[in-house]
Amino acid sequence: MDFTTLTIEALKMLAHFVGNYGLAIIVLTIIVRMFLWPLNVSQQRSMRQMQTLQPKLKAIQERYKNDPQKMQMKMMEFYKEHKFNPMGGCLPLLVQMPVFILLYSALMSPQFIQIAHDTQFLFVKSLATTLRATAGISNDGMMGTSKYDTFILGKTATVYLPNETLENVKVDKPNKALEVQGELVPGEPIDFKVSLDQLDLKFSQLDQIQKADMSITDVNTKETEKVTFERNGGLLTASVPSKEVEHTFHWDVLALIALFGLTMWLSQKLMMAQNKNAMSDDPTQQAIQKSMGTFMPVMIIATFVIIPIPAGVLIYLIVSNVIQVLQTVIVNKQMDAEEAAKKVQATDGSKVIEAEIVDEKKPEVNGSILDTLKKKFGQK
Repeated sequence: MDFTTLTIEALKMLAHFVGNYGLAIIVLTIIVRMFLWPLNVSQQRSMRQMQTLQPKLKAIQERYKNDPQKMQMKMMEFYKEHKFNPMGGCLPLLVQMPVFILLYSALMSPQFIQIAHDTQFLFVKSLATTLRATAGISNDGMMGTSKYDTFILGKTATVYLPNETLENVKVDKPNKALEVQGELVPGEPIDFKVSLDQLDLKFSQLDQIQKADMSITDVNTKETEKVTFERNGGLLTASVPSKEVEHTFHWDVLALIALFGLTMWLSQKLMMAQNKNAMSDDPTQQAIQKSMGTFMPVMIIATFVIIPIPAGVLIYLIVSNVIQVLQTVIVNKQMDAEEAAKKVQATDGSKVIEAEIVDEKKPEVNGSILDTLKKKFGQK
């Protein structure tokens, strides 16, 4: 079982308990983020440590600015002395990236689109809907298409021989095995063909194939239809009725994109505030860093407007950003409390030392005063 199928099964199980695929996505996101929580905390602590060390690092850079090789050597010695890993802050990002990609591929898969097509969540009409197109309705016997759509086969097929039916026959290269015969015209039947060699069977079995049931998925609309292919020489062919997909603008998905941008902006704002002491002293560099923090969410929002992102994926991103914001606030407060406690402890220690010094000097002072009085008034 591949990761996509495993994730979809996890969503099914969670939806069974929480009652909705939207809630299942939220729960799955929370589980992933909680698993990554220690790494994210380590990243924040690494950034805070960088703030503390930044003045000394700048001093090293300034002192050896004319000798880059020696400057690098001194900086590495400095990192080793303070047990600081400059790449430590990158580790959580490197770990999260494959997790995000795998989850994204699962939520974008035709299998998820098929099971979540009619699922509503809050103001979102369908978790499979993108901003400017509606996912086709699967298994209705008619393929919803547009002129430039492409299609892929399912990974397995049911093959019918004269005296035997073979289930779960593997399809080789399902992304490339299916071909459209002629021009694709939405609203007219689509003629498909598949070479017999694409089925993982013995030669004697290939020669006996009469027909085969295979699933076809429209890559654009994510609609999946189960189609019966008939034997036609060395090919399996099928004709599937089609209808043109109406492209409409979905305001609920636009609202999700806006929420994603807002939560990402908040996350960037908090991270920049935490790392303000580590920013460059160069006004130009500071302006660039501030601009990146502001315009990065805008750039990503613009990308999401152009690239079709299903509502279910946007919900995952929004919840992930919210957890990131909460984590940043919680960990920052914890680190502030730790630093305040260290300052109080250091202050108390200084007071104790001062008190001990005063106590040691008191006998000498009292003694000198007594001697002076004895000399002045005499001693009997």
